[in-house]
Amino acid sequence: MSALSIFFAALYYLATAIFVVGLAFKIRQYALTPAPLKIPLTPAPLTRAGVGWRLTRELVFFQSLFRASKWTWVFSWVFHVALLLVLFHHVRFTLEEIWSPIGLIPLYGNYASVAMLVGLAGLWARRFLVDRVRYISTPSDHLMLALLMAIGLTGLGMNLYTDVDILAVKAFMFGLMHLSILPLPTEPLLLLHMFLVALLMIIFPISKLLHAPGLFFSPTRNMSDNPREARHLASWAAKLDK
Repeated sequence: MSALSIFFAALYYLATAIFVVGLAFKIRQYALTPAPLKIPLTPAPLTRAGVGWRLTRELVFFQSLFRASKWTWVFSWVFHVALLLVLFHHVRFTLEEIWSPIGLIPLYGNYASVAMLVGLAGLWARRFLVDRVRYISTPSDHLMLALLMAIGLTGLGMNLYTDVDILAVKAFMFGLMHLSILPLPTEPLLLLHMFLVALLMIIFPISKLLHAPGLFFSPTRNMSDNPREARHLASWAAKLDK
């Protein structure tokens, strides 16, 4: 077995472990953080069912972003929808039999990649062109956008300008899932793309990309506006109240 295949196998085992453990730790931290005040962002729903519908609108349609900035909403929504399609496109590397809906995505995979890059470009340009956003932007914000852009560009470039053995890549990923290291194609763009994806997995649990699971734990979003109907107590305060 080549040293290159062993290196990438070890890298992906490490990246997966860090991603899963780190994400689980952060979700547990979010879940255990007390919310001592009733602070739903008004106008807020009055029932738990209403809260669920509000979170659904935020998750699917980015409702609050739409109200705040239409241009940011356009680029953000295009990026996230295209990213979802790209992720489904990559699911085929982990399935023995490809489901028919996923089997259709490769027909539009390059279009989804282009849309993802357009959305990223708009979000990145916003950090340079909008004064108040430029003021609060940090180097890590730019580096994260650069990493996502590099992943998209290498993936698109690999599809358009190289002849990667997809079956060999799929066999390599299947081998990892079954704790077996199989040969990995040595196409430079493929190796760079896979390295950048592993890097993203490693830094995900400590990055601002945690807004994805964090949405569900935001007290301004997941609280109903019922302070007169029910008394709100944080878990630690409830113990003192007994």
